[in-house]
Amino acid sequence: MAVIATDKAPAAIGPYSQAITANGFVYLSGQLGLVPETGKLAEGGTLEQAKRIFRNIAAVLDAAGSKPENVVKTTCFLTDLGDFAAFNALYAEFFTGKPARSCVEVSKLPLGGSVEVEVIATI
Repeated sequence: MAVIATDKAPAAIGPYSQAITANGFVYLSGQLGLVPETGKLAEGGTLEQAKRIFRNIAAVLDAAGSKPENVVKTTCFLTDLGDFAAFNALYAEFFTGKPARSCVEVSKLPLGGSVEVEVIATI
């Protein structure tokens, strides 16, 4: 098991790692739409946060020796499922391999985020 950390994605905002590798898989903690350089949410709402999330996921996967095409499972959290169709369109552009997925609406996310995505990928 190894801890993965990169300054190309936001630092963890709590007592957890950006990702962990184990047994040929990389497990990413949930990513918010935080800009790594500022630690603040991307401006512009759910879609801009989602774009930032996908860049952050790519950076953490790269640090772990993986890539978006290796993602096998995602869990997506939205504070408003009214944003689902637009989020889904961005998601489909990023995750071209069509990994298994769960997507749910939640009442709140850390730091006031409107979307969070966690992934599991092969290395």
